[in-house]
Amino acid sequence: MRVAVIGGGPGGLYFAALAKQLSPGWEVTVWERNAPDDTFGFGVVFSDETLDGIAQADPEVHAAMSAQFARWSDIDVHYRGRTLTSGGHGFAALGRRRLLRILQERCAALAVDVRYRTQAPPAAELAAAYDLVVACDGVRSATRSAFADTFRPELDERPGRYMWLGTDKVFEAFTFLVEEREFGTFQVHAYPYDSTRSTVIVEIGEEAWRRAGFAGSAALELPPGASDEAGIRRCEELLAGHLDGHRLLPNNSRWLRFTTVRNATWRHANVVLLGDAAHTAHFSIGSGTKLAMEDALALAACLHEHPDVPGALAAYEAERRPVVESTQRAAQASLEWFEHIDRYTGQEPHQFAFNLLTRSRRVTYDGLRARDEHFTTAVTTAATSATAGTAADAAPPVPPMFRPFPLGGLLLRNRVVVPPTALHTAKDGVPGDFDLVHLSTLALGGAGLVLAGMTSVSADGHAAPGCPGLHTDAQEAAWRRITAFVHGQSDTCLGIQLTHAGRRAAPGQAPPLAASPLPWDERSPVPREVTRADMDLLVRDFARAAERADRAGFDALELQYGHGHLISGFLSPLTNLRTDAYGGSLAGRLRFPLEVLRAVRKAWPKGKALLVRISATDWAEGGLGEDDAVGVARALAEAGADGIDVSTGEVVAHERPRYGRSYQTPFADLIRNATGVPTLAVGAISTYDDVNSIILAGRADLCGIGRAHLHDPLWTLHAAAAQGYHGPAAPWAPSWRAGSTRPPAGRTDRVPPRLHLLRRPAAPVHQRWTPRPTASPAR
Repeated sequence: MRVAVIGGGPGGLYFAALAKQLSPGWEVTVWERNAPDDTFGFGVVFSDETLDGIAQADPEVHAAMSAQFARWSDIDVHYRGRTLTSGGHGFAALGRRRLLRILQERCAALAVDVRYRTQAPPAAELAAAYDLVVACDGVRSATRSAFADTFRPELDERPGRYMWLGTDKVFEAFTFLVEEREFGTFQVHAYPYDSTRSTVIVEIGEEAWRRAGFAGSAALELPPGASDEAGIRRCEELLAGHLDGHRLLPNNSRWLRFTTVRNATWRHANVVLLGDAAHTAHFSIGSGTKLAMEDALALAACLHEHPDVPGALAAYEAERRPVVESTQRAAQASLEWFEHIDRYTGQEPHQFAFNLLTRSRRVTYDGLRARDEHFTTAVTTAATSATAGTAADAAPPVPPMFRPFPLGGLLLRNRVVVPPTALHTAKDGVPGDFDLVHLSTLALGGAGLVLAGMTSVSADGHAAPGCPGLHTDAQEAAWRRITAFVHGQSDTCLGIQLTHAGRRAAPGQAPPLAASPLPWDERSPVPREVTRADMDLLVRDFARAAERADRAGFDALELQYGHGHLISGFLSPLTNLRTDAYGGSLAGRLRFPLEVLRAVRKAWPKGKALLVRISATDWAEGGLGEDDAVGVARALAEAGADGIDVSTGEVVAHERPRYGRSYQTPFADLIRNATGVPTLAVGAISTYDDVNSIILAGRADLCGIGRAHLHDPLWTLHAAAAQGYHGPAAPWAPSWRAGSTRPPAGRTDRVPPRLHLLRRPAAPVHQRWTPRPTASPAR
């Protein structure tokens, strides 16, 4: 095997060493354009998981790295004059120059041919002469560009700015500095990497960057390797209170924009991408070096395990892509959090620190509690005190999901909502026994609010033949029977969602109505455009249905303004092509939805809650954007909505949603923190840990748990039992109270024997990096 490696950074060198270690007879050649002592960047951070892999793959490299590590477990958040510390995290870092030296020495010991100060031949030329070409040539990969038709790269350059620096101040922990100045907010990510140095990354939004005066020096043409000295001095001035007289140290330091790299595939014939050439993840959640070295290990292993190069490269990508994409999803959430940090700078310090630490959604309430219970208790206690307006007592704090919440005229006993579910069991729009059993079981299951779903306001508005309605006396009577039974068994608030399905109406009815005559897809009928006369009837139908819902005994009402139903079709520019007063600008597209809402608000009692569900994005080019979602939510609140149920999509058939755990929560976060309007987060939220994290961070006020409640109708009660909560926010029906504690499972009654003569002391929660000074830094 002849293997060519383009790029002698950590990923390329580590791969070369592992490949040569596994197959000493291979010819492995590395091309590196820089000298062995050249390096850009400062410290590199590793997780324990990555280090375990390195220890197993190459103990010599691991031992050499471990001897140089700076280790600590704390994260410090400096915000508004306070420093809040969360412990138990576990970090290991060392200088990038030292890491390169370790890997260079390992390659030399294994007889890898590393050609420094040598530009690699073109990838196509190498591919013809070698059995395998491994491209580790970075974010601006020439190899990726040469075969762009195959790799199909997607480069997402973000608008904000950042600069990578060092300092001779040794920070004791991973440190976030959040500074609010007259020009805006900026933040610093800093961490130590040896006994005399720390890495400092300064990050700032584009507008604040310009107002702060950085644009002038950044516009200067700098020679390769030079730094923006004027920008660095300005950063020193701004950070003087944190640097304690120490300096910022440059190394090819200039203002950059972060680029997220994605590729449709990482392989082309016998050429494969590795590290930043294949993918990047924002620096706020970890190190690109870490990902590159994980790639290197996986690629070397797959080449060893498979008999041919194509099979090995396919296995490598199949193994690594899910890991990388998961990391990129977390990194994207973290990146966007820092891009919009101004949304959160009004939060009190404890909540802000918790929000920051859980921004990627990988770290959660339970995760932080397991690492540092004191920190999580302090945050929860502060939030409870802020909600109650008084100092919290000494009792254990109530989990965030079990704090009450006022919604309109209601006081929900907890933050859990069962969102509307389409059961398809109604006959002629009349709900029956299954609806009664379904809703009463959910009400007894502990949620603060249970919503009945997809209920049509007119005969032509049903989304499917089995969907219920609320436009006849028989339907109203059937609903009254259900609410009476539920309220007789539980004090859970019960609500109903009203809708007109529009162009998504069940087939076989009259020609569907829509804002514009656009079919849902090529198999759907062309709808009839709504006229002014139709609007008058629709406003009347919604208002009458609201009156029926009140008489039927419902406590809350939700209007369906999302998911491509009739009103949703007016809001989206993709489905509203009208040229009259009800189309065009956002104000025009809102006109009819607001007419409906005002009529419903007039008909619906003030002492009850009124929610509106929206699709905050269409997941399609040209559809609703973030500014639109905020504008829609603000207008709905001004017209009388007590809260916004923030869903997304289902507006056009060609949508491309980015599914994932709690994937719609960022939109609830956006609306809540941009408008102050209470929001309900929905979509792929299934654990109480996620609910606690969302509520405590201030991303939403309520959480909708849908499919998990179908799996377990007593989900909320079981969540309370799992957390040891037995308070009034999770009441068990008297007949079920014996089941309020978790029953024993298999082997839970076993008491293990003592098998250690001496107990191993528990690792300290708080570990700081406080090295003894050395004569010269190991970098």
